[in-house]
Amino acid sequence: MSIQPDNNGLFAKLRRGFAVLGFLYLGAVILLAVPWFQSHILYMNALKLPWNAHFDAPERHGLAPGKTANIKIQTADNHTLGAWFILSDTIYHNLSFPPPPSAAESHISEAVAQRPTVLFFHGNAATRALGMRVRLYSGFTSRLNANVLAIDYRGFGDSPGTPTEDGLSLDARAAWDWLIAQGASPQDVLIVGHSLGTAVASRLSVDLSEDGVKFKGTVLMSPFSSLYTLVDTYNIFGVFPVMLPINMIPRAADIYKSFLVHKFDTLSVISKLKVPILILHAEDDWDISHTHSDALFDALLEPYLPSVYSPSASQESWSTQQWNEYHAQLVTRRETRESLLTRTVIPNFGLMDQFDGFGERITLLKTSTGSHNEVGTLEGVQEVIRVTFFTPEDLH
Repeated sequence: MSIQPDNNGLFAKLRRGFAVLGFLYLGAVILLAVPWFQSHILYMNALKLPWNAHFDAPERHGLAPGKTANIKIQTADNHTLGAWFILSDTIYHNLSFPPPPSAAESHISEAVAQRPTVLFFHGNAATRALGMRVRLYSGFTSRLNANVLAIDYRGFGDSPGTPTEDGLSLDARAAWDWLIAQGASPQDVLIVGHSLGTAVASRLSVDLSEDGVKFKGTVLMSPFSSLYTLVDTYNIFGVFPVMLPINMIPRAADIYKSFLVHKFDTLSVISKLKVPILILHAEDDWDISHTHSDALFDALLEPYLPSVYSPSASQESWSTQQWNEYHAQLVTRRETRESLLTRTVIPNFGLMDQFDGFGERITLLKTSTGSHNEVGTLEGVQEVIRVTFFTPEDLH
């Protein structure tokens, strides 16, 4: 007597499993429409990694003895930000070893006067002491021979307060003003943002550009074009599109996104930048698709391309002549784009597109590896930053 498999029981378990997942998804969607939950998911500043960080002892997080000053920066709205100022290798190597704990702080004015400085804005979650970020600082101080100022926004690390979009902008401006007050020349400051920090870096860069300030340039590592677009393109574990179920319902996605209280719309402002720009992204980024960097680069290139005009009538009623004219415009636009761009293939590393806009060099670097968090630590990426922004005099 043979035993038949209980397919009905299996299907019932699968149905219950999918029902549970559906309720969990629905619950998460509803919670994300609540501003309080939105903010906590967006900033994730409650994850103060590494736990029990020793901000007053950067050496315990991998930085060289006496190389880093733990400082406080006041914002225009009276918040106090925790920050690290890290000496470039040239300045640090001129100190006797081991230097006293206060060595970095007493050499800040000398450092910003003699070396370029990277003003770094990190992404969401964790703190300036996170290991991945410390590796970035080490690369900047060695390969770029630059100082680094890294801040924790309000609500992050040891900086009290609650993060908001406008608040982070004030934090960024306070960090810039602090550097200038220490004697740094704007032309010697490179603004670098990663992930969420790219929106912060872009807004500061636009504000400075509109004020007529000329600085070294802006680097956007793993950026997103806007929070709205990020919601559209975000995939859980790089596989499941989070908005797929909502997009299956007509107009549901637009209604849902109307509840988003944060914008972080870099795409709408990036064309206002009047400095050299480097946008870089890893193609294996599971968190933020590299198509966001394509969109930002295209927005910078758009003013230099011919427009494409189409007849007002629906395409089904176009005449043969109208189709030919439309196709000719597309060909002209593609040829103009190709003539403006210089493409460089870097074997076993990535692809780089460049063009000159408003008298400045605009660069898009797409690496084959690096993921979301590690792309900035790649030596090849740091070399591209070096040759893009730093002169031989900067490096010696």
